[in-house]
Amino acid sequence: MLAEPQSTAADLQFDLLGIRIRVSAWFWLAAGLLGWSVCQSFSLGDQRTLLQMLAIWIGVVFVSLLVHEMGHALAYRRFGQSAEIVLYHFGGLAIPTTWGRRHLKPAQRLLVAAAGPLAQFSFAALVVVMLKVAGYAAPFPIPAISSALGLYVGRDFSSPLAYALFDFVLYVNVFWPLLNLIPVPPLDGGQIVREGLLAAGVSDAHRIAGILGVVVGGAVAWWGYTRGQPFLGIMFAMLAASCFRGLSAGDVPWKRWN
Repeated sequence: MLAEPQSTAADLQFDLLGIRIRVSAWFWLAAGLLGWSVCQSFSLGDQRTLLQMLAIWIGVVFVSLLVHEMGHALAYRRFGQSAEIVLYHFGGLAIPTTWGRRHLKPAQRLLVAAAGPLAQFSFAALVVVMLKVAGYAAPFPIPAISSALGLYVGRDFSSPLAYALFDFVLYVNVFWPLLNLIPVPPLDGGQIVREGLLAAGVSDAHRIAGILGVVVGGAVAWWGYTRGQPFLGIMFAMLAASCFRGLSAGDVPWKRWN
């Protein structure tokens, strides 16, 4: 489930800023299934609106994950290492394509891992600024921050589709990178913990990050199951199991993505 899928003739492939990008055919289906319930709630039972909402959701997920992985890939490039991007059913990967002398140091890999969430946060901030400059209320998904910054003050959207677009953009580019920073490998948070420990000279950093991944991943999975978030529970249960298998085998399955 977590591995890079094999290339097929149905995949979408293109270059962006000199970086090769492949979108698995399964990506579109997974994105649609992931947004089905939220799009239903927005459509209020209207099937045409539901299809429009799904199209908007899938487009937002595509652009947002591409922004995230481009953050990683451009950070790799900054340190002299090329990379390619794969978007697939479980999200996205920025995979290094060159090794040898260009193998990165732990501190550099930490910055590469942090670049993905940072790119999404920056994208969300740009969207909020654009909305406020245009005089609109920004549907920021964290009420405490919205109230403190006055983000809910402004004109309402005249079109429900326009509101859905910006609501989806801010939700995906705020909550998803926050979720990705949870310290469970191979999420960016797990990578940051491991590389931070390695940069500090901790020789057993891989094992410590794996143990933390099992504990935190299990806790988040339990929280998801008990709070009516089955997808979240399943995802983190899989991640925790992956970390546990890596510890049992004396290796880590995500080592090749360093």
